[in-house]
Amino acid sequence: MHIPRRIILLFLGLIFVAGAPEVRSQNRASDSAPVPTASPEVSLQDAQHFFRTGKFDAAIQAYTQLETGPQAVFAYTGLTRAYLRKKDPNDAYAAAAKAVEIAPNVPDAKVAMGEAYFRQGKIPEAEAQFVSVINSGAENARAYLGLARVSQTISLYHREKQMIDKARELDPADPDITRFWMGTLTLAERIKALQSYLAQETDDDDEARTALQRQLIILQGEPTVPAHQCRMVSKISSTTTDLIELLDSPTRLRGYGLNVKFNGTSARLLLDTGAGGILIDHKLAEKAGVEHVVESSIRGIGDKGAAGSYVGHVDKIQIGDIEFADCNIQVADQSSVIGGDGLIGGMVFSRFLVDINMPDRKLLLSELPRRPDETATEVSLESGQERTPHFSDRYIAPEMKAYTPIFRINHMLLIPTKLNGSVTKLFLIDTGAFNNIISPDAAREVTKVSDDPRMHVKGISGSVKNVYTGDELTLAFAGLRQRNQDIVAIDMKGISDGAGTEVSGTLGFAMLRFLDLKIDYRDDLVSFFYDSKRAH
Repeated sequence: MHIPRRIILLFLGLIFVAGAPEVRSQNRASDSAPVPTASPEVSLQDAQHFFRTGKFDAAIQAYTQLETGPQAVFAYTGLTRAYLRKKDPNDAYAAAAKAVEIAPNVPDAKVAMGEAYFRQGKIPEAEAQFVSVINSGAENARAYLGLARVSQTISLYHREKQMIDKARELDPADPDITRFWMGTLTLAERIKALQSYLAQETDDDDEARTALQRQLIILQGEPTVPAHQCRMVSKISSTTTDLIELLDSPTRLRGYGLNVKFNGTSARLLLDTGAGGILIDHKLAEKAGVEHVVESSIRGIGDKGAAGSYVGHVDKIQIGDIEFADCNIQVADQSSVIGGDGLIGGMVFSRFLVDINMPDRKLLLSELPRRPDETATEVSLESGQERTPHFSDRYIAPEMKAYTPIFRINHMLLIPTKLNGSVTKLFLIDTGAFNNIISPDAAREVTKVSDDPRMHVKGISGSVKNVYTGDELTLAFAGLRQRNQDIVAIDMKGISDGAGTEVSGTLGFAMLRFLDLKIDYRDDLVSFFYDSKRAH
């Protein structure tokens, strides 16, 4: 698909960072402070202490001093994790490869390689490393953590819970394990665990710690307001509503949206499968009487970093014939961040089978196939925290045999995509991105990449400074193929760092608009149906 020059490309995929008034941590030293000098007698315990208290530069220095000693393999595994926390996946992989070279059968080396693979987007390869260590009988807490992360990504939630509980049992002092484990607890347990966690010295930077403090404020309000689960009050099990054309110029279709009412106030929100939650303009929020809960922030494509927002509470949301009560949403501080009334992430409908029929401009929400051992459950929008999480592995109903299993990290739907018939990378299914996008590094593996100063790309976090284009590129996924000329190439590192795995591009609206896209968020299954007779 050829992209005209000098266009403005609106990319609205975003990450919500829940949040409280900013609080600077007083119980950890940030990497902006002077790096402690490791003594000549530095030990692995010293290096690990630096790592687990967030002093990653000091940890790297300490581990480096141990590279040539008898504990070299453990020094390199420590370096792998320190570089990953520094968001340096290349050096992390190099350290993991060195650990495996030194001691290929040592469990810690295999686990470090698995962690490096996961960050590279090589999820099956990561799983193989973790499974190998666990099946060997090694009591390695990080192997169980790694397999819990993989299990969550491939919708094996029962296995995820088993693995993280075992990791917690083996090493309750590991902050990475603790953070993951807290997400699997009941609401009351989560509040207690988060309070305990924040009372200790941890490895979180100021931004991450502030987000956790804000999350605690939200969670502590849940018991008095039945979990803000956006419960459905309508007595219907399905609905069909029109998809509305949203334009960013008189002749240019930007995407499809939905008519949504907040406390009776009408809005048009962009339907964005690359986003999480509901985000609206602050003027709309004022008009609808949205109640301020706590400060927050949002991130997406762009070089300006996080944009200001707050979590707000709305009494009633209506979409088509379905009405929901008692919901939390995000409100942008400035309307310019969104460029319209707002957007609604596909995952908010995760309790339904979501059918985005773009050729016919219809959204159909219907009941998911019931699992063989499942009782009826209350339908809701994905808005709050579950009081009691449910852990069931992926179920592929008979009527969904033709669906494609995908990876999911939070709201991100990631599908393996083959580039020019050779390398396979993870791409985000993103109806909020105007067109297909690829990272320059991924593009360079299969085609020529050139600077393109005439191309302008803008997202939630502002404009992108460096924009490139790749020559001819064919994308293949789920039995479909599309040839792209002059595909936009921009740095995806921010998105990848947020996901914790390499996201090499997006499948955008200009292509997806020709498909009937069905999504099962419960089991992470997607159907892409193309009918040339209906594509218009």
